[in-house]
Amino acid sequence: QVQLVESGGGLVQPGGSLRLSCAASGSIFSINAMGWYRQAPGKERELVAVITSGGSTNYADSVKGRFTISRDNAKNTVYLQLNSLKPEDTAVYYCNADLRRNAFTLNTVYWGQGTQVTVSA
Repeated sequence: QVQLVESGGGLVQPGGSLRLSCAASGSIFSINAMGWYRQAPGKERELVAVITSGGSTNYADSVKGRFTISRDNAKNTVYLQLNSLKPEDTAVYYCNADLRRNAFTLNTVYWGQGTQVTVSA
């Protein structure tokens, strides 16, 4: 079994900051890319940021310069620092991990359950 558990969401005022965490646990052999996605009400899930095992990152244009993704490979954990938050950042934020459970299996993408981020005055 593999689990991804997110934490750190909440209610914040415009211009504020939050830090999201996502820890992967269970039978894990290796993790390739880890990422954060978000889904606002009535909208499709969209990529926010992704980071490879080597530390290369990619961001959605809407969050560049405001959000920072990082990871701790020893802890199988990915983080998302959200700064200068705007009301349009309000969404459920999901993490995912592209990982292998052992040396003989193919990579599979696992998802967390999501954490709510609400930006409102």
